Amino acid sequence: MATRRTTRSQTKAAADDVSAHVAPVAPKPKAKRAASKATNSAANGGNATKKPRKEKDGAAVTEAVESKFKTPEVPKTPVKGGKAAPTVALKTPPPVENNFITSTAKLKARAPASARRVDPHSTNALLSTPRGSRLTTYPTELFEETSKLSTGTVTTTENLLEVACAHLINVDPRLKPLVEKYHCEMFSPEGLAEEVDPFVALCSSIMSQQVSGAAASSIKKRFIELFPTNDHGFPTPVEVAATSVEKLRTAGLSQRKAEYIQGLAEKFTSGELSARMLIEASDEEIIEKLTAVRGLGRWSVEMFSCFALKRMDIFSTGDLGVQRGLGAYLGRDVNKLKGKGGKWKYATEEEMLTHSAKFAPYRSLFMWYMWRIEDVKIDALQGT
Repeated sequence: MATRRTTRSQTKAAADDVSAHVAPVAPKPKAKRAASKATNSAANGGNATKKPRKEKDGAAVTEAVESKFKTPEVPKTPVKGGKAAPTVALKTPPPVENNFITSTAKLKARAPASARRVDPHSTNALLSTPRGSRLTTYPTELFEETSKLSTGTVTTTENLLEVACAHLINVDPRLKPLVEKYHCEMFSPEGLAEEVDPFVALCSSIMSQQVSGAAASSIKKRFIELFPTNDHGFPTPVEVAATSVEKLRTAGLSQRKAEYIQGLAEKFTSGELSARMLIEASDEEIIEKLTAVRGLGRWSVEMFSCFALKRMDIFSTGDLGVQRGLGAYLGRDVNKLKGKGGKWKYATEEEMLTHSAKFAPYRSLFMWYMWRIEDVKIDALQGT
């Protein structure tokens, strides 16, 4: 009886917790959307006709908003002689080629067969372990059980992106044109279905530091070849920890990088770092634990948290591309400010924190759109 009461109380507590994550908007199921498209197509003789969306506040409000803030366009500063200033493809602080997502051995992308509950301050990615198991913050079984008891709309892998985009637009309607123009794949159901090996992702981050994408790929390939008896691709933390720094260097790593990777492997081997810890830790705890590892700075950990762990409330004030995007968002002539000296030439740290705070708990998505405003090249970061 005690066991049954405990189970029921745990289920009810989980249901209460789920109810607290009520999504701002009710998502339209994919199946219904597809059926609707098919119906429209049939009604129009096979040619699907797009119907204009009805805006709550009317077309006049939408036009006024869009004329105020045309975010998709990259600001251009006129120069003397009547020639247009060239568009600058700004890169984030090195290494921009830090491919956290592609680092997971081409990721095993799985079709999102069943929805999982998600939370902005939790790890929403599927994490794999060296033993081949998969870990998630909210198992599908628990979600299915608690969702039966919940009366509200629960945020899941299926509707997370819709909920987050709706929140951004609700906070600032001027973002609507930008949100409609760019689709954020990494927080979509397909992106959230990807499996990430955290050890592989962090090793790849270290390998990529201060080198080009091509060089990083070459180093990684040679690193894997150091372990010919390994039949599962990237070596495990135990295998790397047992390998000398001298041998690791033969893959093309510098002395320091070889030491960093070996030290990282030792932390995973000892259990100080693990996929389970990355599932259970808070945003702040992950920053604290991973920046304690030699070779991983705050920016690297923030990018790992956002792109690999799919945590939704990360905002990197140390990223130059984000700072520049925020400057454009605030209406500043970023091309003119480019020649200005100092670390905070586009926006101060206080401004970045203040303006991003209102978009919590979906600041990761807001950060992604700040890159898009200035057309910053982040494909290598998200593996697209």
